[in-house]
Order: sequence, then C-alpha cells, then structure tokens
Amino acid sequence: MEEFNNENQLNIELSEEVAEGTYSNLAIITHSNTEFVLDFIRVMPGVPKARVKSRIVLTPEHAKRFLRALEDNIEKFESINGRIKIQEDPPALPMNFGGPTAQA
Repeated sequence: MEEFNNENQLNIELSEEVAEGTYSNLAIITHSNTEFVLDFIRVMPGVPKARVKSRIVLTPEHAKRFLRALEDNIEKFESINGRIKIQEDPPALPMNFGGPTAQA
C-alpha cells in the first residue's frame, strides 16, 4: 500500500486494488439538490447491457471543485499534447469498436 503526502500533511492511502484503476468509456451524471452522482460504466462492443463499475457521490461544492480541477488538468494536458478531439456525434450504443464481429 502506497502513501502520499501533501503540504497539509494529509496521509492518503492507495491500495494496490484501487491503484490499478477501473476503465470506463461512459459516464452518467445525475444530481439532486444535495449531491451529484457520477456513474462510470464500461460499454463493450456487441453487448447490449453494461454495468456501473464505479459510483462517486459528491456534494455540489465538491462537484464544482472537481470540475475546476479537471478543466485545469485538461488545459495542462492540451498545452503539452495538443487539443483533444471530440466527435460531434457520439457513437451509438452499444459501441462498435470497428473490429470484426466475433464468431464462436
């Protein structure tokens, strides 16, 4: 287990399992008057059903701080790597990854 330290001396533990991360290619955001819910989903080609792999619940204030931090990181990324291109029309679900259709 790794530990990270910032200027305020907050020890943050990162387990090996969490450090591996969870891949997501779809996020659904919903909100109420007291919280924002971010559901991260992995959609696989040719599979009509997908499960939520991770759910993060944030207060409105933390959601706004997250947005600002994400915008800041995207700006830094793009200044080094160039603009991130976004398709005007998102792909239809289920996503087709362009490969051959699997046969058994």
